[in-house]
Amino acid sequence: MRGTVEDKVLAQLSGVPVILHSLRAFLDSASVAEVVFVCRDSVQEAAIKALIEKYFPKIGLSVKFARGGAERQDSVLNGLRAVSDKSGLAFIHDGARPMVGAENIARLAGTALRDGAAVLAARAVDTIKRLPKGKKNLSKCRLADLERGRLWAMQTPQVFRAAEILDAYEHVKKNSIKITDDVAAAASLGIRVSIVENFSPNPKITVPEDIALAEYLMSRGSPKSGRVQEQRKEQQ
Repeated sequence: MRGTVEDKVLAQLSGVPVILHSLRAFLDSASVAEVVFVCRDSVQEAAIKALIEKYFPKIGLSVKFARGGAERQDSVLNGLRAVSDKSGLAFIHDGARPMVGAENIARLAGTALRDGAAVLAARAVDTIKRLPKGKKNLSKCRLADLERGRLWAMQTPQVFRAAEILDAYEHVKKNSIKITDDVAAAASLGIRVSIVENFSPNPKITVPEDIALAEYLMSRGSPKSGRVQEQRKEQQ
């Protein structure tokens, strides 16, 4: 059985914590003026603050912190409430996806400015089947076919007008709607999104094997973004 990574965003990846790779990509993209870190507890918050002071002492943008909730959607809502400027765009990103790349962030920003909302996604490459509703036993299943050409794997960042996605998450909370990503929250208020296709690996760090994979991919030069170690030298 594969284990899990105890703290995905603070796990070491190519010599530095995962979260710093994500932060580096956003800084390189020049697309954001403020970063809100949603932390699970005060220990994680203190650790991230110390890392920023060490690696990005001249970060050049506003940094805020919010506390995580019981579910992902609660954490996102807390983060959105902490955003200072609700008139701009909000990038919602899973810090455990360290390979997003500055180029993808810039593409998302351009699309969201034009269309109002944008999501990074990859075309489904596997054949995906659907279990009957309510079935938990995996024996002798009657599986439903899904048209692979219409399926997309949602990734992050997912980008929206800040005020609109905040309203959507408030609506989700008020009506006790269960969702698994930000596009679903937006859909609850009829907000349409544009897909920005990702052609580069963007794995989510969940198990130790994911770290090994990400390190291998980074060693091959993917994605195209600055390295955290170089930024540290430049700012010291």
